Amino acid sequence: MSNVGLIIEERAADLGNFLVGRLLPFRQKRAVGPFVFIDHMGPAHLKDYQNLDVGPHPHIGLSTLTYLFEGSIQHKDSLGNDLEITPGAVNWMNGGKGVVHSERTPEYLRQTEKMLHGLQIWIALPKHLEEMEPSFHHIEADKLPTWSENGVDFKLIAGKYKDLESPVPVHSPLYYIEIKAKEDAKINLGDGLFGESALYILDGKVIDGGNEYGEKQLLIAKDASLCEIEIKAGSTIYIFGGDAFPEERFIYWNFVSSSKDRLEQAKEDWKNHKFPTIPGDSDYVPLPDYTKK
Repeated sequence: MSNVGLIIEERAADLGNFLVGRLLPFRQKRAVGPFVFIDHMGPAHLKDYQNLDVGPHPHIGLSTLTYLFEGSIQHKDSLGNDLEITPGAVNWMNGGKGVVHSERTPEYLRQTEKMLHGLQIWIALPKHLEEMEPSFHHIEADKLPTWSENGVDFKLIAGKYKDLESPVPVHSPLYYIEIKAKEDAKINLGDGLFGESALYILDGKVIDGGNEYGEKQLLIAKDASLCEIEIKAGSTIYIFGGDAFPEERFIYWNFVSSSKDRLEQAKEDWKNHKFPTIPGDSDYVPLPDYTKK
């Protein structure tokens, strides 16, 4: 019997000068545990005149997780951080009461051909931490827990799984696991998973309950504790989830909150330039008006 309760197909979303595949939120599933937003960036082959340039923009009420498969992004923020994120490392930024950051192609790559491929994820903060002081953490790839079983490699990118814990400083019970299969295998993670759970197929195929699923599909589990699947050789998948919050989360642009009034305040603060600024990056991304067609 299949444990898949909902299948979400990756949908194209336009970030202005860059197309991404949107996974969450979805009209029938706004969140999976505390995960409220996931974009699949690329894979994009950028010419020597094409660059990622996401100018200074604000966040509140969430943590952002950037995880690259290929390429490089220069992260700058209003806390004074200025560093390059490379494949396998984790950028973890807590927006809290308000932070501003930009994401651009590093200067040394701007006149070269390059690839960009990765996931950008938003994780809502618990209600009592939504107004916490913003913070930033960069975790190198070799600091993340890894293990192998039956020709399958696992990496715990964030959260907890059984007795393992990622050094990424999360604020609620969750997990985010990378799984790469070198050969066909059956895997069962169910006894270490909890809350709401989903599986994203980046490459390859998985089989559950006799049904085959392919790349760019997000599978929402009926029961996290029943996560037993077949994975085909060469596949890369991500299993993520955790405990859902009792309160609904609302999203407007880059703002996440359990309070609609707080979203309105954030919108006004951004329009009136009341957010902190980024040293050395003075661009300004206007607040979008979603009422316009």
